[in-house]
Amino acid sequence: MELVARIAQVIVPVFLIVAVGYGYARRARPEMSGFNRIVLDVLSPFIVYTALAGKEFQLREHLPLLAGGALLILLTGVVAWGLARAANTQPRTLVPVVMFTNCGNMGLPLALLAFGPQGFAAAVALFSISNLIHFSLGSRITSAQARTRELLLSPLMIASALGFASAASGVRPPDMIFTGMKLLGDAMVPLMLFALGARLTQLRRRDVPLGLLGAFARPLIGLAVALPLAWALGLEGSARAQLVLFAALPPAVMQYLLAERYEQEPERVAAMILLGNALAVLFLPVGLALAL
Repeated sequence: MELVARIAQVIVPVFLIVAVGYGYARRARPEMSGFNRIVLDVLSPFIVYTALAGKEFQLREHLPLLAGGALLILLTGVVAWGLARAANTQPRTLVPVVMFTNCGNMGLPLALLAFGPQGFAAAVALFSISNLIHFSLGSRITSAQARTRELLLSPLMIASALGFASAASGVRPPDMIFTGMKLLGDAMVPLMLFALGARLTQLRRRDVPLGLLGAFARPLIGLAVALPLAWALGLEGSARAQLVLFAALPPAVMQYLLAERYEQEPERVAAMILLGNALAVLFLPVGLALAL
């Protein structure tokens, strides 16, 4: 019962905010593009930088976890490529959906609730590593025409580089400036969950079959790779729990933006992402049970 209560304490607040976003979007039909741009280009860089540059984050202690996160992404991509060939589905559509988790919208709030501030900093580091691979290799998988240089110079990636530099050197802004930056970053978590709920109103019936394939493949393949990988790397305690939760997350919302930008079946990608995030209510308790 204690484990069930801990899982509920993590899951219920997250899905409450998602449900509020869904209900509001169904009623008001808001235009979310400007809202999402602010979250992505302004608030996300601040939360990434302040979490990585914060005094509670020790880069050296988290290097095995970051290596595990990178290997998890790459290995799930290999398995997803085989699945795409077996299912006669375009690898450029399915593989990135399975590779990259929703470690921003959903992973960061879950980590904060499950592991506290120190665990949250490690989750942000995983988020940064995931974005680095997503905006380089992931964009290339989505489209051969992807401009990696443009993506790597985005505010989020610059903030990640500066955050890792501050974590390594110990050099960070004065506390009064850092506190203001942290306040801006803290606003991102509920706003991303709200935006995720609003996106769930866009699901279309004809895209459900392929959507279910991606929705189930993402956490199932992730967990199947993460558990032996954590053992092979000798990850224990919080590091193992972080990797397992990272593996159980639904598909990354960011992949829809890349699929839309490069015209790589964005409707099908959206279905996989939307269904995957809706089905997270089933898979995240499993991931948390394995992690905790």
